[in-house]
Amino acid sequence: MTGTLVQAVDADMIRRVEESFSRQGALRTIGARLHSVTPGLVEIRLDFRPELGQQNGFLHAGMSTTIADTAGGYAAMSLFEAGEEVLTTELKLNLLAPAQGEYFIGRGRVVKSGRTLTICQIEVGAVRDGKETLCAYGIITAMRMKA
Repeated sequence: MTGTLVQAVDADMIRRVEESFSRQGALRTIGARLHSVTPGLVEIRLDFRPELGQQNGFLHAGMSTTIADTAGGYAAMSLFEAGEEVLTTELKLNLLAPAQGEYFIGRGRVVKSGRTLTICQIEVGAVRDGKETLCAYGIITAMRMKA
């Protein structure tokens, strides 16, 4: 992913993202966890388990979409002020290859952060035998909300 260098609005950004992520019941249910948080860039890791797969043994597209959307949302939130939350308003994800791997990394990177709407590039990489393959790529629009 490419992008411009951005700075967090405050030193407490990582704690705010981690605290919000901890309230994500759906992500806890599927076993997703924060992998890295930096201003404007968030990665979420999901280890493969058969119950997260579809009929051909690949990670279900719903799981890929979930970690990509969440990574994009938290990338946006990482540039928000304290007391602001995030909500996805639009999402487009292209599935590029079967999601086959030992684990998956959902990435979100801020493209443009605005007063109300933030645009983020999202992707999912499948890691198998130490090699990552891009399996999903897209974009989200995230809305800044007062908590």
